[in-house]
Amino acid sequence: MKKEIPDNVVFSIENGYNASVLPYATSVGAPIIKTDDVVSWKNRGISNVNKEFESKFNELKLQYKKLMDEYQWNELIYNAKFSFEPIVGEIYHLYLKEDGTYFLSIISPKEWNKEHIGTFQLNSDKKWIHIN
Repeated sequence: MKKEIPDNVVFSIENGYNASVLPYATSVGAPIIKTDDVVSWKNRGISNVNKEFESKFNELKLQYKKLMDEYQWNELIYNAKFSFEPIVGEIYHLYLKEDGTYFLSIISPKEWNKEHIGTFQLNSDKKWIHIN
């Protein structure tokens, strides 16, 4: 004798009544089961992460550029001619001579007519800080 199976119940000979594990509704009163749109979630996540990485990368590029500028200024000043020992915290001025060499002076650019390159202050780490 063959057993009657109602239309709204799913039956499998291998699994028996397996309506609770199926990825779709098996009765009229069952809620609609939708699969999540994982692809759009992943794309939004990738987009957000890439924006964060790009932001951090740009920040690192700016820090690198600033570091390289500081390095180049310090190299220029330490290779310039000066015949005194600079004092930490004091203001000094870098000038370019007619022969193309650089020299460091305490004389302000307002006090004489030399080609002024920049104004610097020596910090406690012996690093020259570009002021203007």
